[in-house]
Amino acid sequence: MRKALYRKYRSRALSEIVGQDHITTTLQNALKKGRISHAYLLTGPRGVGKTSIARILAHEINGLPYSPDPHLDIIEIDAASNRRIDEIRDLRDKVATAPSSAKYKIYIIDEVHMLTKEAFNALLKTLEEPPAHVVFILATTEAHKLPETIISRTQRYSFLPVPVPKVVKHLRSIASKESITIDDAALELIAEHGEGSFRDSISLLDQASSTTENIDKAAVEQLLGRPATEKIAAIIDALATKDVLQCMEQLQLLYDQGFEPAMIAAQLGKLLRQGIVESKPLLPLAVLFPLLRGLLTVPSSHAPKHTLELSLLETAHQDALAVQASPAINQSRVKHSPVKTTIPDKISTPEPTDASSATTQQNKPYNKSVSTLNQESTPSTKIDLPATTVTADTPPQQVDPSTQLDTDELWRQVLQAIKAKYNTLYGIARMAKPILQDDTMLLQVRFAFHLKRLNEARNHAILTEALSKARGQNTTIRCELQESSGPKLEAVDGTVGNTPSSDITTISNIFGGAELL
Repeated sequence: MRKALYRKYRSRALSEIVGQDHITTTLQNALKKGRISHAYLLTGPRGVGKTSIARILAHEINGLPYSPDPHLDIIEIDAASNRRIDEIRDLRDKVATAPSSAKYKIYIIDEVHMLTKEAFNALLKTLEEPPAHVVFILATTEAHKLPETIISRTQRYSFLPVPVPKVVKHLRSIASKESITIDDAALELIAEHGEGSFRDSISLLDQASSTTENIDKAAVEQLLGRPATEKIAAIIDALATKDVLQCMEQLQLLYDQGFEPAMIAAQLGKLLRQGIVESKPLLPLAVLFPLLRGLLTVPSSHAPKHTLELSLLETAHQDALAVQASPAINQSRVKHSPVKTTIPDKISTPEPTDASSATTQQNKPYNKSVSTLNQESTPSTKIDLPATTVTADTPPQQVDPSTQLDTDELWRQVLQAIKAKYNTLYGIARMAKPILQDDTMLLQVRFAFHLKRLNEARNHAILTEALSKARGQNTTIRCELQESSGPKLEAVDGTVGNTPSSDITTISNIFGGAELL
């Protein structure tokens, strides 16, 4: 039976280990000086050489030439299969036995994090007081699951993922020895997919060599079940041009070819992240980061296909939605013009009506004047009220909506600048209505005491400085009392009950010139 390439090209000496120089150099120096520890802990991702170094180190400590065949004094234990306390107790009893022929009896415990808590406690006793002829070599991919009491009693060596260039170089050497024809792009793709793991990369090369005589990037992509980079780039191009139809068509083509949404999302995220790393983002950052967050949720979603499509559609429409919202925002900031209306001589209380008619009237739009309502209602109680006319003193200054939107945003920046340090001033300033006129900011306030506080020298200087910094140029501030936001009431003659009409005007002004119905 043919031996797998990753087994055939397993390292046989510390000098053959690739990408872990910080570990191999230290171990070689320690062996030369005869400094043998009673316990070693090898941690790191899968396929980077932990088990290979453990076996090489076991032979080097005993001064034996490396051999893949078992040795009586080099015992390998899989902690995933021997994780119970009974197995560790049996091990503890056996360590007292002297080695048969070698200098040391060496125990290699792979995936040691799989041991139970009780098994760790049993192993801890042996690590605290080990026999002189015993050496433990522990290997794990999840060091965070080990008790600190175990870690503190070992020499720890942390393995790193192997860089892609070193993996490519090693794969090219193996391909040359095995007479495998493969181009550089395919080798890079294999190395990237291996994510720093030699074993995974070599296994993939072994698998690819069985598919075709000449291995190229397309063949590897097909082997991995990954969509071609050109297909993914077409989706990103459609997003950049906001071509929703093209985006959905390209996505459907990938579905038709059998690609899963999770794989498509992973490739989209990889290509987008690559653009960020190369300082050449493929999409504006404002939409890029939300898209990446959405792509990360696709694999764990209960409906991955819909989640992927929704993320892409939101990205394609994000700017369009912002543009559509702008007119509504602008319109909400435009001050409405005052409306003239007349309060009738008499206000009547309508008689109760049945439920059906009340529902009908409630559903109708409210667009009737006070006088019309007075005519339609049947009076039951009448209150004599003088005829009063509502007028506006001065029409408010009309402000261009887009300009006012920019002004409001500028004023929000000023408020944020003073909020933390001058909280009282912030509370007053936020009530002001800003109007930018060339190099002057007009602040209109509704109450006289607000105007007085804003005109104080200290407060005026703080606001002026914050505004100039936010705008990037010297800008002065002028404060004035704002005309009432609602119409004022002018008494024509008469009184309401015992209340003079002047009192009604005063009360109305206190509440911002509200209409009296």
